[in-house]
Amino acid sequence: MGGKERLRQVFWQFARPVKKSLVRAIRRPGAAKSDWGGLRSLTPISRDFGFDRGTPIDRYYIERFLASHGNDIHGHVMEVGTSMYTDRYGGDRVSRSDVLHHADGNPRATMVLDLSKAGYAPDRLFDCVICTQTLQYIFDVRTAVTTLYRMLKPGGVLLMTGHGISQICRPDMQATGDFWRFTDASIRRLLTEVFPDSRCEVNTYGNVVSSVGLLHGMAAEELTTEELDARDADFQLLLTARAVKPA
Repeated sequence: MGGKERLRQVFWQFARPVKKSLVRAIRRPGAAKSDWGGLRSLTPISRDFGFDRGTPIDRYYIERFLASHGNDIHGHVMEVGTSMYTDRYGGDRVSRSDVLHHADGNPRATMVLDLSKAGYAPDRLFDCVICTQTLQYIFDVRTAVTTLYRMLKPGGVLLMTGHGISQICRPDMQATGDFWRFTDASIRRLLTEVFPDSRCEVNTYGNVVSSVGLLHGMAAEELTTEELDARDADFQLLLTARAVKPA
C-alpha cells in the first residue's frame, strides 16, 4: 500500500464520525420528528380554561395550596367572590364567613368593596383572607395588597394566588380588565412592601407540560399526577403566597 493511500485511510478513519455528527446536528432529526398531535393548532382545544372538560389545571394547583394551609382558615374569614373554599377547607373552624365582591350584582356577596380604593375598607377585621385569582384583574395592585393587609387582624393570614402563565379571561377583560401576569419575584416584592419578609411564603406551581395544557384548555384529568406535580421554576403557571400580619 502506497503512502498516499495509507494517509487517505487514516484521514477517513477520523473524518467519517465527525461528518456523521455534523450531518445529524444540521438535520436535527429530534425536532423534525416532534409529534404535536392535536396540539399543533392555532385554535385551542377549549377557551373555557378546561371547565368544560373537567377540573382546570390552575384550579388543581389552587386547591392543593389551600388544602395544605387548611388550619389557617379559621375564625372570621373573608373570601373574594364566593365562600366555596372557606366552606371546603375551613369547615367547623370558621365562626363567621364573609364574601367580598367589587361591585353590586353578586348575590353571594356580604361586602361590596373595591380593593384598590382603600379609604373605606374595614381595619383589623379578619383572621384569614382568601384571595384567589383576583389581583390580575386590579390595575392598582399595590393599593389592593395594602387594603388586604389592613383588613387582617394582627396575626391574621392572607392566602392568595395569581396567574403566571394563562390565556386572557375575556369576560373579566371586558368587565374590569385583565392586567397582570406575575412571577414569584413580583409577588414577593408586592407583599413585602407591607408584610414582613420573614412572614411571606411564596411558591410556584407548574411546568412546561401543564402550562401547554392550560393554554390549550385541557383539564387536570387529562394529565398524569407526575405531569401535574412536577415543578419547574422557569414555567410558573401559578403563584401562591401565604403572608402573616405581625401579631
